[in-house]
Amino acid sequence: MAKRSKVPAKRSPAVPKVAKAAPGELQTLFDFVRYAVSRFNAAKLVFAHGTTDPVAEAAFLVSETLHLHPDQFETFATARVTVAERKQILDLIERRIATRKPAAYLVNKVYMRGLPFYVDERTIVPRSFIGELLDSHFSGDEDSTSLIGDPAEVERVLDLCTGSGCLAILASRNFPNAAVDAVDISKDALAVAARNVADHGLEDRLTLHRGDLFRPLGGTRYDLIISNPPYVDAEGMAALPRECRAEPKLAFDGGADGLDIVRRIIDQARQHLTPQGGLLCEIGRGRDHLEAAYPNLPLLWLDTEASEGEVFWIAAADL
Repeated sequence: MAKRSKVPAKRSPAVPKVAKAAPGELQTLFDFVRYAVSRFNAAKLVFAHGTTDPVAEAAFLVSETLHLHPDQFETFATARVTVAERKQILDLIERRIATRKPAAYLVNKVYMRGLPFYVDERTIVPRSFIGELLDSHFSGDEDSTSLIGDPAEVERVLDLCTGSGCLAILASRNFPNAAVDAVDISKDALAVAARNVADHGLEDRLTLHRGDLFRPLGGTRYDLIISNPPYVDAEGMAALPRECRAEPKLAFDGGADGLDIVRRIIDQARQHLTPQGGLLCEIGRGRDHLEAAYPNLPLLWLDTEASEGEVFWIAAADL
């Protein structure tokens, strides 16, 4: 009789072992990044929260531990760390692996367009493509064409589903004379946004509103509406990696096809735009569904360095 193979009891997948570093083996910032990359790869971590690969994430964590801006990493890459710094870096690497939390939650910080923002588990970790598009398509620079004319003449901007407030703050910088409103349904997210607004000294120009999309705004009209709403479809929600499950579900769930909230924004936006205004909205992988739902809308799809067909622009006159 053939010997039956032994079936092990179900348990959590083991993380492949990578030899731990002995004292003195790791000395420079480069050394710790290389070691972290090996540990992250062995643990099969997912990177989608401000960094897109293990090298960038390792450099981010090392820099944050040493209180360095990411732009300063190369300057100090060959510098040696102290014994105390070594322990802090290694502890952070192990926490990232053990908890599977996004790195931004572990250090309470994320960078967008080079600016630091506070984040914690009360809000999604921001990683929108809209920040780049504000620079490339709304700056008014000689090398680019602004979709709404002179940024200095923009008077009112609205950020729907603002989360941590990052996009609203970036918009405040891009449109220096504009009053900015930012709306979110989550009280917790708005608490994080309020901290970021204060950190960037924008209390006089940026107003936070709690409510469901346009509801708390009355009849106010805007020259620009931006939004990075929840847009993950049912299939995507079921397949969210562990890192993403550490974030608020409310910030992801866009319904069966991912467009429940996007449809509401499109259907109501014209009532809240000035005649020369427009809507800039990120929808992830929902382009085909959106174009099928609105076949007559002349949506302009804007690409970035890391995305294609995930953000659309439409002028108020075309809604």
